[in-house]
Amino acid sequence: MVFSWSVAVRVLWALLAGWMLASCAGKRVVETPRHVAFTIESAVLEETRRINVYLPPVRAAGQRFPVIYMLDGGIAEDFPHVATAIDTAIRAGRMAPVILVGIENTQRRRDMTGTTSVAEDRRIAPVVGGAALFRDFIARELIPRIEATYPVNERRGIIGESLAGLFVIETLSVSPKLFDTYIALDPSLWWNGGKLAEGAPVWLAMHQAISARLYLAWAEREMIGPNIHALERGLSTSAPEGLQWQVVERADLSHETIYRALAPEVLPAMYPSE
Repeated sequence: MVFSWSVAVRVLWALLAGWMLASCAGKRVVETPRHVAFTIESAVLEETRRINVYLPPVRAAGQRFPVIYMLDGGIAEDFPHVATAIDTAIRAGRMAPVILVGIENTQRRRDMTGTTSVAEDRRIAPVVGGAALFRDFIARELIPRIEATYPVNERRGIIGESLAGLFVIETLSVSPKLFDTYIALDPSLWWNGGKLAEGAPVWLAMHQAISARLYLAWAEREMIGPNIHALERGLSTSAPEGLQWQVVERADLSHETIYRALAPEVLPAMYPSE
């Protein structure tokens, strides 16, 4: 399907407006499970970042846990409903105990987007294209802090939706060893004219030794769907043997509902109770 840029920009703004409405006005209040919070004075980002950490409810002496790093991880963002989904599943015996690390936003659209040559992309925020620095912050400052403080094992996952889903896929493309599990929900692969998805055969070929899992679910058909199809074609032809991947269309959901609907379903499936 071919879009004019004027149509594409209108759809883009509709998606962003929908996300803001879902995140602010009318958002259901979810009580956050017990957690701890701290701040990092980031030298990489030159700012203070707030981090929220959920620990599993039952912890045996010496037991160590996988870590799921979640974007949009503030208390006023997606941390409460994701932590609740995990806590509920663990207590019900449907999910292995994990540690959830929520990264609260400061400039979301800056941190979640890579560079772009598309002028319309640069209109969504005063500053965009900061994904490489944000990833450096996670790798050099946040992960070492978490691993020095909490009883973690060697397994690391990352989850994100919309622009955060774009960041998840871009991270897989450039730093596939940073995590072993990548969960992207309705990722905004339209960014930079869809080049990340179109270039999948190239960047997949560069990482033949990869050992990771990718779960991708999508709902929005007009702006996101075509680029999901492009990425899926690349995965079908070029995915390394060590990359386990799944792409799921959820036409019953929308861009605004996909995260809350799928978190209680996908996370226990990716981290099943043994």
